[in-house]
Amino acid sequence: MKKALALSAALALSASAASAQHALTFPFDGSFEDATFAVENAIINRGLVIDYTSHVGDMLNRTAEDVGAEGAEPIFEEAEIYLFCSAAISRRVMEADPMNIVHCPYSIFVMQRDGQVMLGHRDYPDGPMQEVEAVLDSIILEATGQ
Repeated sequence: MKKALALSAALALSASAASAQHALTFPFDGSFEDATFAVENAIINRGLVIDYTSHVGDMLNRTAEDVGAEGAEPIFEEAEIYLFCSAAISRRVMEADPMNIVHCPYSIFVMQRDGQVMLGHRDYPDGPMQEVEAVLDSIILEATGQ
């Protein structure tokens, strides 16, 4: 547990928190494809199963005309969100507070804007959810090669 807390503290220094979006973001030095591959592998390496991959970038581009954004600049060049869960961690955080159900499943996003690839996840509240945040941080650190 001390290792997870130390890792979270180190990541807090290297991650930039986007206050308005409540997200922790991490730059990725490589292509979008390399980033998605690295994130998928880092999740699987922990024995976790990716339940769903949301192709949010494709969806936004595909539906732009339908929602009145025809001709607008794309929001993302590419963007995907990976959703997954850990039964063991979920049990612990929900035993501490059953309302932590609102945070499940957990997710990591990969996006490319203005040629820059970024990984990230939501910023979870203090308390038991910091265990989840530490796991997400460690997945991203592995994916970024840190």
